[in-house]
Amino acid sequence: MLHSLVVDGVEIPEFLIAAEVQNHPGPSAAEARKAAGKALAVKALLLHRADELGLRPEPRTDDDGREETEEDALIRAVLDAEVETDPPGEAECRRVYEARPELFTSPALVEAAHILIEARDDSAEGWELARRRGEDILRAVITAPGSFAATAKAVSDCTSREVGGSLGQLAPGDLVGEVEAALSGLQAGQILDHLVRSRFGWHLLKLDRRIEGQLLPFAYVHHRISLHLESRAWTAAAIRYVADLADRARARGVAFSLTRDGRFATDAPSLGQMLAEGVSTERLEAWLDTADPDLAARVREAAREGGVAVADLVRASVTAFVNTADDERWTHLISAAQGADDPAIAAMASILKSRLTPATRTYTVVRRR
Repeated sequence: MLHSLVVDGVEIPEFLIAAEVQNHPGPSAAEARKAAGKALAVKALLLHRADELGLRPEPRTDDDGREETEEDALIRAVLDAEVETDPPGEAECRRVYEARPELFTSPALVEAAHILIEARDDSAEGWELARRRGEDILRAVITAPGSFAATAKAVSDCTSREVGGSLGQLAPGDLVGEVEAALSGLQAGQILDHLVRSRFGWHLLKLDRRIEGQLLPFAYVHHRISLHLESRAWTAAAIRYVADLADRARARGVAFSLTRDGRFATDAPSLGQMLAEGVSTERLEAWLDTADPDLAARVREAAREGGVAVADLVRASVTAFVNTADDERWTHLISAAQGADDPAIAAMASILKSRLTPATRTYTVVRRR
């Protein structure tokens, strides 16, 4: 089992991943681990940048009285200090307004009335009796549409009966879904020809008036569009900023390791630094001769065939790895180095073994019927 995971050039201990993964549910355990590692790496990179800038936490309190943690305050301070965007101009806002008018149109409104017939209880029989009563009333009001308001006052079980069943002016979402959907298919002045059931009972419905949505003036929505564009631009800039921090970390190999509190370790060099500093060829050859004589022989043979010194072969192999390895390869390399008396030598040996071991060929076996 791996003891560390490398994400964006940051070596993250397994215990931190295990603690963070519960905050990142995903379709699989691997996806959840990846998301947890990404979150920890981004947090660590931003906190490290806060230290570099000499920032101090100044926690804020939101409208609900919740105070930021000091780490959240530092992250906000970093982004405030280093992520800048230009406010959108009026022309840009107007382009959005003209391209998406539906976003700036007032909602359609309806004026409707109903007659509610409640079931006497929640039994099937109670609902059926209420339905039969509602059907009788519906036939009567369809025969005499002008009697709808008077009938509502006489028989409706809703308090709207006091105003002839009128529900007033309604916006989307004001009514239960069943009633709203039924009204959407009616013309002004029309009575629905069937009952509609909701959790409240059976409804007889009439649409009095439909008021279509109107495009709001640009001046009315200009500020809202500007805030939206500015927020979107800032978010994109922040993502680019964090990606740049990660790229700089990757360019240094695994330049950072995390401590138990999720911050960068400052008291010991990382594996990336040790590889960059290198070790003497004599130490490496002596270690290989003792730990893996077969690999030692292959290293010397490869150097001889390439017409280079062993030191040059080792240096070229390590440089190629540092320049091209992705997070997964770094993770496996660190796993190989952990627990070794000399992690840098153990890591270099792993790099050399990977370079000198031919790729395993795979075959597809087709079962004959």
